[in-house]
Amino acid sequence: MRHLQHKLAIARGEIPAELLFKNGRLVNVLSGEIHEASVAVDDGRVVGLGDYKARRTIDLRGAYIAPSLIDGHFHLESSQLTASEFARAVVPHGTGAVVIDPHEYANVLGLDGIRYVLESTKNLPLDFFIMLPSCVPATPLETAGARITADDLALMIADDRIAGVAELMNYPGVYLGLKSELDKIAVGKGKAVDGHAPGLRGKNLNAYALAGVRSDHESTELEEAREKLRLGLHILLREGSTERNLAALAPLVNSHNAVNCSFATDDKLASDLAAEGHIDHAVREAIRHGLAPISALQIATINTARHYRLHNLGAIAPRFWADFIIFDDLKTFIVRQTYKKGVLVASDGKYLAKPSAATPLPRGTMNLRYAPGDLQVKCGRPRKMRVIEIVPDQIVTRQIVTTAKVENGLAVADVTRDLLKLVVVERHRATGNVGVGFVRGFKLRDGALGSTVAHDAHNVVVVGVNDADIIVAIQELAQLQGGQVAVQGGMVKACLGLPIAGLVSDRSLEEVIHRLDELNAAARALGCELAAPFMTLSFLSLSPIPELKLTDQGLIDASRMRKTSLFCP
Repeated sequence: MRHLQHKLAIARGEIPAELLFKNGRLVNVLSGEIHEASVAVDDGRVVGLGDYKARRTIDLRGAYIAPSLIDGHFHLESSQLTASEFARAVVPHGTGAVVIDPHEYANVLGLDGIRYVLESTKNLPLDFFIMLPSCVPATPLETAGARITADDLALMIADDRIAGVAELMNYPGVYLGLKSELDKIAVGKGKAVDGHAPGLRGKNLNAYALAGVRSDHESTELEEAREKLRLGLHILLREGSTERNLAALAPLVNSHNAVNCSFATDDKLASDLAAEGHIDHAVREAIRHGLAPISALQIATINTARHYRLHNLGAIAPRFWADFIIFDDLKTFIVRQTYKKGVLVASDGKYLAKPSAATPLPRGTMNLRYAPGDLQVKCGRPRKMRVIEIVPDQIVTRQIVTTAKVENGLAVADVTRDLLKLVVVERHRATGNVGVGFVRGFKLRDGALGSTVAHDAHNVVVVGVNDADIIVAIQELAQLQGGQVAVQGGMVKACLGLPIAGLVSDRSLEEVIHRLDELNAAARALGCELAAPFMTLSFLSLSPIPELKLTDQGLIDASRMRKTSLFCP
């Protein structure tokens, strides 16, 4: 109470504030206007707007001052960075808070993965709010490293840093009313419950919303998003490394419904964070596609804070944390400075916060059992087969049917038609499960690309022209204790070790970006034209996303959520 009385006295103008930001143009996301203002700060909080005395004054000289940006849905693991290195990447871009779903850590390490995230995200100049993974494994059609139930979620939901229950990926289980899924939603009552319903429309979508899901970030088409918005779902406008949906969805947003929208990156690589930015990039893109700057900044701040009940974040007003960004132009929107609780933590692209203590690494996760013969596909004659076709800049795929190329009684890759072999090897429990299929879209002329980042179970996934290079890729990934690799002629051309759950590097932001650049260059040298080949590869095992995917259990008809055969009848 005494502490509050002190702040009240400052707010009344009776004693000086600790800090005053004067002569700024305040982007007021609460009133929806931009106006001249000075902002008084004490003990990390805003205590008032107006002409205050202060022990230290910062003259903004007419620059804009706005709340720090908030990402509404992000998988930290997709950056392949530790939390501290991720902060180094995004804080200079104005990010002050991130709502994360440690779904990938949980699929590999279970509750221990969530505990690792809670511990490793402490004491940073960036607030991490954790959504509890609801689908571990995502579906029964893949073998993950753990299983998490509603009872497990209930053990952790009360933590102040837990914002709710993460995306309900088993969306058929939700609209069909499966007890396992409804129990998870019940755990999240009183907090946020995120959705995941790609392409879901009509009466089943009604049922999905009725069950208690409150948001969706999977819309790729305008009318799909509009239907979800009409049913009360909070729409997360996604702009990540491969999931770039903002351009298609921007026409949905107007001054009347913008309050029900937020920005999300979902999955974004370290190199893309450094090159184009984080939520600041989404703001720029939204403005470029016609949104008013004030609306774009509301979507990037207060809307997200309110939806996820992030108290005292997302605006500049008395009692809110003094989390600010300073910039000079509304349209170009280049963040010049970032403040966290009144402390300058980034300036002109440089991260200024002190390094945080390292968190002990979790256990190793590479447990493989396979034989070279497991990669072979017997085929006595040319037959029609189902092939996964990549959709550029999307995580959905198409199913196509074409004739297999047969050599010595085996179906093999055919580079002349861009038909490459795709292999998934279970890595958690040494089950010996190996899935084999074919994919179109990588355009490799030689070699193989492999990764232990393979949503959502994160088994080993390799695409290649021949079995020999595919096997070398698998062997190198085992040696690295997880990672990503490019192989040609039996030689490793580039690699990135990911020893933290086979998902995340223990190296610096700069080294990770350098290794990713080498991997992408190696992929291009092999013929690949995709902008993000390894992220594209990582989604080819994502069984809840239509149309055709491959897991360690085989080829999956993701539209009907069931296994299917490689060869057509």
